[in-house]
Amino acid sequence: MTTKSDDEVKLIGAWPSPFVLRARVALNLKSVKYEFLQENFAPKSQLLIQSNPVYKKIPVLIHGDKPICESLIIVEYIDEAWSSGPSILPSHPYDRAIARFWSSYIDDKWFPAMKSIAGAAGDDEKKKLIEEVGEGLALLEDALKKISKGKDYFGGDQIGYLDIAFGGFLGWLRVTEASIGVKLLNEATTPGLLNWAHKFAAHHAVKDVLPETGKLLEFAKVLMARNANAAK
Repeated sequence: MTTKSDDEVKLIGAWPSPFVLRARVALNLKSVKYEFLQENFAPKSQLLIQSNPVYKKIPVLIHGDKPICESLIIVEYIDEAWSSGPSILPSHPYDRAIARFWSSYIDDKWFPAMKSIAGAAGDDEKKKLIEEVGEGLALLEDALKKISKGKDYFGGDQIGYLDIAFGGFLGWLRVTEASIGVKLLNEATTPGLLNWAHKFAAHHAVKDVLPETGKLLEFAKVLMARNANAAK
């Protein structure tokens, strides 16, 4: 069956997920109307299992009757399937490669380090992880200067692929800052990213779907308590 751009669109996700946020921002950028299906995980819904039988993870975009899985694959699909709104991926092959490189770095190295801070075994390990996250932000600060060419976003004048990839984690970065009492984004070391974060959060495609820091912080506390009880 051929999928058309105006076929019904659904997104299986959960509001705290940074990966789901990526898909929501991309859909909003393209002005795509969609139904958001909140996944509760206890147990996982039959629709999620049927739509993503390999990983059984969110997000899953359902376009017509076709499921698309994995957040950045979904973002690329949205960019290709809908011509409305700005292009998300850069037009030049080299620029696309660079955006994908940094997105992979964020997913494979930077975010795992930040995520591990909460479960660090002792102050020394926590300090090491905080330093690793800070070093990663310094690399991304430099990347922003080079890629944006002095403009507001990694994508230039408009939010692009790398903005979405990194911006998905902005809420959890703020939660981490609140938890450790350290401003990882600051005027001294990452002025460009600090400005970028303010503009990204205020963007019309982001502001209504970016979770509030306080709400995320409460969710994180519940999640940590649940994991601690499960480990007993």
